[in-house]
Amino acid sequence: MPLIVELDRIEEAVKDINVIQDIEDGFVAYSQGNVQVPPVGEMHFENPPGNVHIKYGAINKDDYYVIKLASGFNDNPNVGIPRVQGMMLIFNQRTGEPVAFLLDQGYLTNVRTAAAGAVVAKIMAPKNISRIGVFGTGVQGRMQIEYLKGIVDCTDVIAWGRSDESMASYKNGLEAQGYTVETTQDAGVVAAESNFIIMSTPSLTPLLNADQVQPGTHITAMGSDTPDKIELEPDVLGNADVIVVDSLPQSKLRGEVAQSTKAGAITEESVLELGNVIQDPSLGRTSDTQTTIADLTGVAVQDIQISKAVYHAVK
Repeated sequence: MPLIVELDRIEEAVKDINVIQDIEDGFVAYSQGNVQVPPVGEMHFENPPGNVHIKYGAINKDDYYVIKLASGFNDNPNVGIPRVQGMMLIFNQRTGEPVAFLLDQGYLTNVRTAAAGAVVAKIMAPKNISRIGVFGTGVQGRMQIEYLKGIVDCTDVIAWGRSDESMASYKNGLEAQGYTVETTQDAGVVAAESNFIIMSTPSLTPLLNADQVQPGTHITAMGSDTPDKIELEPDVLGNADVIVVDSLPQSKLRGEVAQSTKAGAITEESVLELGNVIQDPSLGRTSDTQTTIADLTGVAVQDIQISKAVYHAVK
């Protein structure tokens, strides 16, 4: 029988895992061509609005392969349910036998996404961050900040949110951890006061335009993970000095790069893959005057890495 691991045990296991290093190693393996990642499976719903992603893959010659199901239903918080749901399924790569079912309710997807943001910050954050700007005051907007601990020194945050309630909850939660937090519904203020910006919303319309972004700013965008979502005007990417994605194939179909390429603001040739920049940081940010962007659509290798780590921790 496969091991069934529920959320409380998963949360305990994550405390003892070096998630950021595991995710970084996964990106490198992916860019080296050592990971099988088929195209993302997905379904979309209108009433209520939501989507389901199926991401799956295997690291060559590894012990396991992983299938991850994750959903996002934007109206869930209105009925007291987290927006993100899901589970991760681990199978023996030699026999196909199910090894473990991680009933994480979307938690591990949030963790591996936040860890990816930290990996990006290690190689692309400005040396001197004046203030961190965050678009999105939900779980991911908070976790992105929490996973920057030890990666960047700045603890001054300005956050954009859609409702007074979500902004107040966000502010209280991070201030309890020692951060200084200002909230606003003016996107221009966030851009004007920050040189490190995190985009973590499911927006279907751009939230930032090129004129608002200061030269030398780094932007990590992970909210746009489907073909229809967009958080940045295409010209934001058109003005960037360096653009990095977690997966070149996925960036042709979804995310900010797909939107900006379709709009003619950039070309596919102007985009680098994160695993390659990790191996050769000179490909990425080399000056604090550069404007840089990381477009993260989420790759199955992240799910493989975090699933394996949790399984070994609880086995």
